[in-house]
Amino acid sequence: MTETSKIPATSIKSDERLKKVSVLTSLMRRPELGAVAGLVMVVIFFFFTADASMFSLSGMMTILAPASQLGILAIAASMLMIGGEFDLSIGSMVAFAGLIFGGLLVNFGQPLWIAILFTLLFAALLGAVNGQIVIRTRLPSFIVTLAFLFILRGLTLVGLKWATGGSTQLRGISEAVGDTSIAGLFSGLAFQDFFAWLAENNLIEKFDNGMPKVAGVPVSVVWFVGLAGVATWVLLRTRVGNWIFAVGGDANAARNSGVPVDRVKTGLFALTACAAALVAIITVLDAGSTDARRGFQKEFEAIIAAVIGGSLLTGGYGSAIGAFFGAIIFGLVSIGLTYTKFDSDWFQVFLGTMLLLAVLFNNFIRRKVTGER
Repeated sequence: MTETSKIPATSIKSDERLKKVSVLTSLMRRPELGAVAGLVMVVIFFFFTADASMFSLSGMMTILAPASQLGILAIAASMLMIGGEFDLSIGSMVAFAGLIFGGLLVNFGQPLWIAILFTLLFAALLGAVNGQIVIRTRLPSFIVTLAFLFILRGLTLVGLKWATGGSTQLRGISEAVGDTSIAGLFSGLAFQDFFAWLAENNLIEKFDNGMPKVAGVPVSVVWFVGLAGVATWVLLRTRVGNWIFAVGGDANAARNSGVPVDRVKTGLFALTACAAALVAIITVLDAGSTDARRGFQKEFEAIIAAVIGGSLLTGGYGSAIGAFFGAIIFGLVSIGLTYTKFDSDWFQVFLGTMLLLAVLFNNFIRRKVTGER
């Protein structure tokens, strides 16, 4: 008889990891719970206070356009926050990347695809520099990227004045781009044929001449949804996703387990910078110009959207889908207030309130689920 057989079955404790978890507990463990709850409350609020046109197809497209641009930044910011770092320079990176992109097109006469590729690569390089400074100096990323916030914004001002002969706005981008087909991947509307078909079959509103009132989906929304899906897949279904959570949870333990911590963090900083460059390319092509204030304060809005989406300020916890919903909440409130009788300046009050409530809610849920005090 073995030693194990002598132990009464009742005294053998079951492994904690094998315990079944209730559906409610599983839902509470999801980082995006707060964002979904917030989205529901915001929709209910505007349902009773806003003009009915807000929830029309055209109204929703008006809301999704700015939400998608912020959302691209928020998704990348949430992944970086899960990895335990911040990037306060992404708003300034939008402006600086816009300068690089516009300058290549207008001042240097480069083809659109070269301008896009170079802008993304240059942004990735600057993001990697941010990451390497954080890693090698062990300074908080808050301080390093705060410095780059001012550096990049200042370089944008100086660069625009040089490129334009004294102005802080660079024009002529639409003329430089011309009719190239690549532009449709980053600007304008998608699925226009489908929306025309919907109008022909009286499935959506149309003008008297038969043209649909909503001609398509802004391309930025397509990028937004696609990046949210890819980021979620990476975080939940790949080894890299496991590395990101491990690095943010405990970098030393992750390093001892063989996780390439420095490469993961550098890659996340580069990804965040590329997201800012993508937003720059989209907005510059849509507007046909770029200026020094582009992306102003977007770094704070992106971080707030990520926090609303469930990302903890301490790292190791968060969700790309949560950031997705957080950005939609931003769009609903910022544009939705114009459909109500409320002063739109209340949006600033909303930002601070939502940030505080999101942090309190996330901490409360985490403690309830994990049993922390």
